[in-house]
Amino acid sequence: MGPLPKSILASLPECGAASVEAAYQAALAGDDTKVIVLDDDPTGVQTVHDVYVYTEWKRETLREAFTDGNKISFLLTNSRGLTGEETAKLHRQIASRIWEISRELDRSTAIISRSDSTLRGHYPLETEVLRETLEEAGAPPFDGEILMPFFEEGGRYTVDNVHYVASGDLLVPVGETEFARDKTFGYHSSNLCQWVEEKTEGVFPASEVTAVSLEEIRSLDYEGIERKLLSLHSFGKMIVNAVCENDVKVFVTALFRALKKGKRFLYRSAAALAKVMGGVASRPLLTRQELVDPDDHNGGLMIAGSHVRKTTAQIAALHELEELAFVELNQHLVTDGKAFSREIARVIAEAEKNIREGRTVAVYTRRERFDLNSGNKENELRLAVKISDAVTSVVSGLTVRPRFIIAKGGITSSEIGTKALRCRRARVMGQILKGVPVWETGDESLFGRMPYVIFPGNVGDDRALRDAVRKLLP
Repeated sequence: MGPLPKSILASLPECGAASVEAAYQAALAGDDTKVIVLDDDPTGVQTVHDVYVYTEWKRETLREAFTDGNKISFLLTNSRGLTGEETAKLHRQIASRIWEISRELDRSTAIISRSDSTLRGHYPLETEVLRETLEEAGAPPFDGEILMPFFEEGGRYTVDNVHYVASGDLLVPVGETEFARDKTFGYHSSNLCQWVEEKTEGVFPASEVTAVSLEEIRSLDYEGIERKLLSLHSFGKMIVNAVCENDVKVFVTALFRALKKGKRFLYRSAAALAKVMGGVASRPLLTRQELVDPDDHNGGLMIAGSHVRKTTAQIAALHELEELAFVELNQHLVTDGKAFSREIARVIAEAEKNIREGRTVAVYTRRERFDLNSGNKENELRLAVKISDAVTSVVSGLTVRPRFIIAKGGITSSEIGTKALRCRRARVMGQILKGVPVWETGDESLFGRMPYVIFPGNVGDDRALRDAVRKLLP
């Protein structure tokens, strides 16, 4: 298939922004659906602000999410770090409780399964389990599933049904990137219709997947898009092409119209669809003044577990900041319990010393991956989780409060947020860079009311991590 020049995006027909916004706002005003996003790692909030993310799903917590005053709320499942069996069990429990609370409060609900914009994750398992559990509990049957992995801030675009990852001046078909070679969630197809067929093992053939084209969106064919939505049945799949947020708004306007006519859908998407369905307006990037306390003289902490090439390049660029201290964690010792424990203790001690002295420290795993190469995906995932647990323990073992924490990588940031920082509910402050969200930790957290930067492993150019850290330094 091969890459395309990124300049092709500028050659696409324009749509009238003012007209799109007016139609979208009218549709949004007429929709009272509560949007619940099940986020398989913490990066799904990378387009929103002033909403809450919850890290547990007790009934009282879900009731709080439904009544927190926002149209949209996020539940952090961290399911990308779980086995398939664990993921299925988790989604059955969450789905049944969402149905119970939505009926108790008499609130219509849309559930978005938010996952990676480079198509990694437990698909179709998660949405199939949600559908089965909700319908068995008494929910009306779902007519279809909407798939929209577009995420502009991360350079993820869908054109002519092919999903692309921006790399410099090129758009690379996602199936030709390192993300498609993921040991646990790998795939071959870049065409989303074919990807659906591949991931569902032919249950939903590519020829039967409905697509909403950019031509339909840019011509503001709301009626045509609505007709396609109304035609879906038996959990049929629909993919949506998009290269900018206005494309999402055009689609969501037609979607709200279809919902008012009684159609029911589940959603598998990246972060853009959640923002637009949730009615979250855009805001500027967070400033240093909004992020750090000028009276806090401790150093900060950047901690990285992600091993994608982008993260490795970003860590290399981070060394340009001479005021940082650098500590490498040797995860290759993971098979020797005593040696690995000593290694973790050493890293914690070095991190604490620098933070107390007011110096920001960068802790990162050794850049050479350590793999079992057993051919067993579940074993590979368990190994990754064990290493992630070690990275997490660096934060939970601290006895000094950092000025801020930046966690690099989806699984890493989730584990640190939930297990190390023990956040139950956090407020999404906004973004420090495009696609890089910041939580304000809750009062119950290990370090309450602290900025916690969640830096996805696959976002930003080589200097992005350095830019984020520098923005937080004195």
